[in-house]
Amino acid sequence: MTKKEINFAQKKAKDFNILTRLYQYYALYILFLPFFGNMFYKLKFQRNKNLEKKPYIFAPNHISYVDVFLVNHVIGRPLAYMAKQELFKQGTWGQQWVTRNVNRLGAFAVNREKVALSTIKTVKEVFKANYNLCIFPQGGIRKNKTIENINEGFIYFAKTNKIDIVPIGISGLEQYSWNIFHKPKVSIKMGEPISWQLDEKEILKQWCNQIADLTGYQNNENISC
Repeated sequence: MTKKEINFAQKKAKDFNILTRLYQYYALYILFLPFFGNMFYKLKFQRNKNLEKKPYIFAPNHISYVDVFLVNHVIGRPLAYMAKQELFKQGTWGQQWVTRNVNRLGAFAVNREKVALSTIKTVKEVFKANYNLCIFPQGGIRKNKTIENINEGFIYFAKTNKIDIVPIGISGLEQYSWNIFHKPKVSIKMGEPISWQLDEKEILKQWCNQIADLTGYQNNENISC
C-alpha cells in the first residue's frame, strides 16, 4: 500500500498555532541569527511601529534563500508563508528534509502557474488563525536590483480577504558572504500599508514605488494609473 500523498497547499487554522511560532523562534534566534546572520553580515532592521494590531499581507522583494528569516524578524508577528510548490518535493532524503522544515515554519505550497482552490482556502485559514501572510510578489529570487515582471497574485489575495499590504524592502544580500572579517551591510526596511480598497494598478504602483525607495533598486514596471 502506497503512502498517502500530502497536500501541502491545504492547511487549516489549527495548523497555524503556538508550535509553528515556537519553531519560527527556534529557527530564527537559535540557528539563523547567531550562526549565519550576525556572523557574516551587518543586519539593519527598520520596523514600522505604527502598524495597527490586525493581520496584514507582508510583501517583500526576494533576493536570497534566507529572506524568510529576515522578514520574520523585522515583522515580529505570527507569520505564514506562501511558498513555491517545488519546495515540497517528497523524493530524496534531502528533499524530504527541506519539505519537513519549510512546512514547520508555517509555509504552504502554491502553484505559481495556476493557483489551486486549496491554496485560496488556506489563505483564509491563515487570517482565521489571526496570523499574517508573507507573499513574495516577484515569485522567485531576483538579484539584478530591478523591480519588474511582478506577479499580481498578492493583490488578488488582499482584495478577496480585505487585507492591507505592507511592502518590505531587502537589499545587500545579492551575493552570499562567508567572510567574518568583512561583513556586507544588509538592510531590511518595512514600508507603509497599502489599502486593499485601491484599484489593482494603483496597489501595484505603490508597492513597486515603495520597494524602489526602500532598496534603491531600479523600478522597471512603468505603471501608469
